Amino acid sequence: MNTLILRSVSAATLLLSVSTAALAQDALSDEIIVTGSPLVRSVDEAITGVSVLSGEELSNRLAGTIGETLKNEPGVSSTFFGAGASRPIIRGQGGDRVRVLTNGIGSIDASSASPDHAVAAEPAQAERIEVLRGASLLRYGSSGSGGIVNVIDGRIPTELPEDGIDGAVRIGASSVDNGREAAGSIDFGAGNLVFHFDGTIKETDDYRIPGFAESARLRALEEAEEEEEHHDEDEDEHGHEEEEEAFGRLENSQTKSTALTGGASYIGERGFIGFALHKFDSDYGIPGGHSHGEEDEHHDEDEEEHDEDEHEEEHDHEEEGEEQVTIGLDQTRLDINGALEFDGIIERLQFFGGYADYKHTEFEAPGEVGTIFTNEGYEARLEAIQREKNGWAAAYGIQLRNRDFSAIGEEAFVPPTKTKQIGVYTFHEKEIGDFHLEGAARYENSSQENSVTNEDINFDLFSVSAGGDVHLSDAIRLGGTIFRTERAPTTEELFSNGPHLATEQFELGDATLDKEVATGVELAFRHREDGHYVTVNAFYTDYSDYIFETATGDEEDGLDVYQFTGADASFKGFEVQGGMDLAQLGDFTLKADALAEYVRAKTENGNLPRIPPLSILTGIEADSERFNFRAELDYAAEQNKLDAFEIPTDDYALVNLFATWRAPTGAQDVRLSLSVMNLLDDDARQHASFLKDTVPLPGRNVRFSIASTF
Repeated sequence: MNTLILRSVSAATLLLSVSTAALAQDALSDEIIVTGSPLVRSVDEAITGVSVLSGEELSNRLAGTIGETLKNEPGVSSTFFGAGASRPIIRGQGGDRVRVLTNGIGSIDASSASPDHAVAAEPAQAERIEVLRGASLLRYGSSGSGGIVNVIDGRIPTELPEDGIDGAVRIGASSVDNGREAAGSIDFGAGNLVFHFDGTIKETDDYRIPGFAESARLRALEEAEEEEEHHDEDEDEHGHEEEEEAFGRLENSQTKSTALTGGASYIGERGFIGFALHKFDSDYGIPGGHSHGEEDEHHDEDEEEHDEDEHEEEHDHEEEGEEQVTIGLDQTRLDINGALEFDGIIERLQFFGGYADYKHTEFEAPGEVGTIFTNEGYEARLEAIQREKNGWAAAYGIQLRNRDFSAIGEEAFVPPTKTKQIGVYTFHEKEIGDFHLEGAARYENSSQENSVTNEDINFDLFSVSAGGDVHLSDAIRLGGTIFRTERAPTTEELFSNGPHLATEQFELGDATLDKEVATGVELAFRHREDGHYVTVNAFYTDYSDYIFETATGDEEDGLDVYQFTGADASFKGFEVQGGMDLAQLGDFTLKADALAEYVRAKTENGNLPRIPPLSILTGIEADSERFNFRAELDYAAEQNKLDAFEIPTDDYALVNLFATWRAPTGAQDVRLSLSVMNLLDDDARQHASFLKDTVPLPGRNVRFSIASTF
């Protein structure tokens, strides 16, 4: 499909939808947000970017990883490292700047250390997923400076189930990867006790791709390099031969995961206390090659010593070896949650705690262990909610985090480290007529210790934010937030010194790095009336000593050397979301919606790498009591604002179709869903992925699921 036509259609649909207002998700406007502030707020009352994925929308977007499940939410992209590992990127920020939580406590894994590390959270068990964009660190710590993702799965019951028992079952299948999935959960009560059990099993084969695994741009570069190297001799035999490239299916992209949880709570008149024990296992392949520098050197020696036929055989064998890199992830986790209500000044005390023992093994070939990552840690948070008086509400909290992390083996690019954090914070809100004011502050002490050298680095961090909004009319609200936040460098940024094969870089940390300071502003506009709404969020953040990796021009172990450094940087952009009810056709309400998002990020010396381009999601749907039909166009523009060593990424437009049937009212709650993703089987690559030029998104995918709640 012609790119110009696609852009025109996308823009026209967006302008039509936004000019007449917004997405048909009115039911979410009053949904309570549990993430962010300890004080209760609804989605529609938020003055920073917030979105909630739940119900049928969550079912339609559900993917094998958190990143892919959320990538169509406002301001969200993903690291997409194949089907097994994909972490959210929020407004161009990723890694340690985006915290992924499970029921308010961090995932306690190694996912922020490398894009090939999966998040130890199961989206198939989620009841809802909340996404906070902007400065969300005041409650959750400096590692959430770019945003927060909270996966809420109900593993610790907080209320007695109706009729003594609640449950849900879901079975799904997908065509592009021969995927199969089964998930279920049940809560049942016995007096004041409520017991919870859930389980998920998922398995996929290598997924199908529309064409070559390597992008056209990368193949063209390789051809040019080979032509320059070989000149005119033996061009036919040594040149780039497309028929030898991976085509039609992405090898080593298979996945398998299981999750089991058991929990119990005591529910009293003034509160509850509960716990849950969770076991998560995931095995997945790393597609796109994962070779070692030493292997590259050995390959060069073989080229000189062997004749042409032997070289080709050796090359084929090496390619097969690269395709066999797999990861085995195991986590055992204990969570505790409780709350108690009072009659005095303090209205409520609430406690969140989690402990996890995590192990991540990278296999260079079947049975051949390459690197083992371990992370044993805990996190606890205690909050006191002050009773509202004269329009003033407040909350106070303390948070503790501890991490004991190690990497042993060929990819041990960071030494064993210990991280300790303690933070105290407070939130305040005040209602003055039509004005709503908010303020928050946090102090955090962060300590990182290199267990090899016994070097201990401490940071004192202060962060503040203030904002408010005003009701200009019953339908229009205008708000904004200003903030100044501080983030400590991570152990990877401080102490890295070795080959990081997932990113094909030799990484060097810098123990002299200073803390990162962000000063920013976000403006929010909300317009909502019956049948339509529009939401606009615009942001600008100025960083002092923003920490990122930059190429030094040197080479070590066959890998380009990248040095962590600090420089002034800026991030700016917007999210616009809108839609409307178009018409009533019999039992069906016809609706249109649109979402556009953009982020621009650069330092004083140039563009930052892997920043998502402008993207637009437009859709039209017909909804009735029994049926829902939806068609959408997911468009990402070309990204040509690049770091020095990046390859441009072509634009793409994916057509997706969804159909849902709901059981008649009064029958058991049953829902059948059928969807076709990437209907036209187009080649699509996410610029934010390290593997974008060797690992495309899946091709046409027919998905089916049946879900029931009782």
